[in-house]
Amino acid sequence: MPLKTLFLNPPSFENFDGGAGSRWPATREIESYWYPVWLAYPTGMLEGARLLDAPSHHVSAEETIKIAHDYEFLVLFTSTPGFPGDIGLAKAIKEVNPAIKIAFVGPHVTVLPERSLKDCPAIDFVCRKEFDYSVVEFAQGKPLDEILGISYRSNGSVVHTPDRPQIEDLDSLPHVTDVYRRDLDVKRYNVPFLLYPYVSLYTTRGCPAQCTFCLWPQTLSGHPWRKRSTNDVAREMAKAKEYWPGVKEFFFDDDTFNIQKARTVELCSKLKPLNLTWSCTSRVTTDYETLKAMKDAGCRLLIVGYESGDQQILKNIKKGATIERARQFTKDCHKLGLVVHGDFILGLPGETRETIRNTIDFAKELDVETIQVSVAHAYPGTELYDYAMVHRFYDEYYFRPKAVYRILRKAAFDGGERKRLYKEAKSFLKLRASRNKWVKEKREKENSATAPEPVKA
Repeated sequence: MPLKTLFLNPPSFENFDGGAGSRWPATREIESYWYPVWLAYPTGMLEGARLLDAPSHHVSAEETIKIAHDYEFLVLFTSTPGFPGDIGLAKAIKEVNPAIKIAFVGPHVTVLPERSLKDCPAIDFVCRKEFDYSVVEFAQGKPLDEILGISYRSNGSVVHTPDRPQIEDLDSLPHVTDVYRRDLDVKRYNVPFLLYPYVSLYTTRGCPAQCTFCLWPQTLSGHPWRKRSTNDVAREMAKAKEYWPGVKEFFFDDDTFNIQKARTVELCSKLKPLNLTWSCTSRVTTDYETLKAMKDAGCRLLIVGYESGDQQILKNIKKGATIERARQFTKDCHKLGLVVHGDFILGLPGETRETIRNTIDFAKELDVETIQVSVAHAYPGTELYDYAMVHRFYDEYYFRPKAVYRILRKAAFDGGERKRLYKEAKSFLKLRASRNKWVKEKREKENSATAPEPVKA
């Protein structure tokens, strides 16, 4: 029998949207919870394992410590902003259960394995990049020095085993919806721009795009794009529809869902007979024919990273897209009746008052249904973080409160210009607030109703 294993998305501090399901850990204005998809895969591979998603299920640190007392192995998904709190939790768990083995996984420990181990003696080892098989092998009794892709202490020093090759056969992984059904409550998950209740999963891993700010492709999932077979995805979706007949929407939370046209069209042909409502991520390079196939197969909404309305800023962050292409893409979506949730980032390298205004004007021109605005976050492991360190935007690798705004604060303009920029940005936030108001009201109304329970076997 393998070690009795608890996979943990740890409790988070107030208004923080991060952990195992968030590729952009940050504070939030409207409550939202993403599924801990990464942790669900190895949970489904180990007999007797449990997935505990503390934030969405409102499980406190004290309750988590009590639950962990009954386990032999803990796998905790951490993030850079959450790391200080997570190591405190790990220490507390070790104090009440000294025999438990603890592994940390996620982008932060991938980039800073040695520092992470030194910061927390309670951590027995960390996994670098994809961790599915690494933690499973340990639970099944494999010695640390024989497990690829991990870092651990030995004789007073840190040992890094060779990197683990990325998983190519994604069909070999379990269906996360089986784990959700057993361990999670779909009523606990909501994202303002998605229909409630929703369920999310991945159909691919990795993203070949080179965006300098994007965390997961540079740290966890990698740039090589790997795909599940369309048959495997269709099988899981058919099963999920049976599990939760009242779920209003399925969300494909891939780094890049529709980057390969032929595969997207093929998958759509297999989703269409299921009569599902679904949404996904998308780049603006997606053509009309592909968008139409998606719409015909039940696609309702696209999450689109526009990032900026200034071409030079897009070039600075290696977005691989043009303003004109974004315009045409959005027109195509409007024509087809596809809802667009547009993501924008303020404070990227080279940002000025003029580029901010270009972004504001561009967002107004696009007239998408909902807008999300983020201040540039430079997480360790990203090219943007290296840029921030070279230009002395950060003094240390941890994110202290308000430190995430330093790229915007230290941009190349004086104090008076900075104040004017903030005023300009505030007008953008007002635009976002007016666009999102109907979403919030709709969400509150839907949340007052009871979501359906999963169908039992």
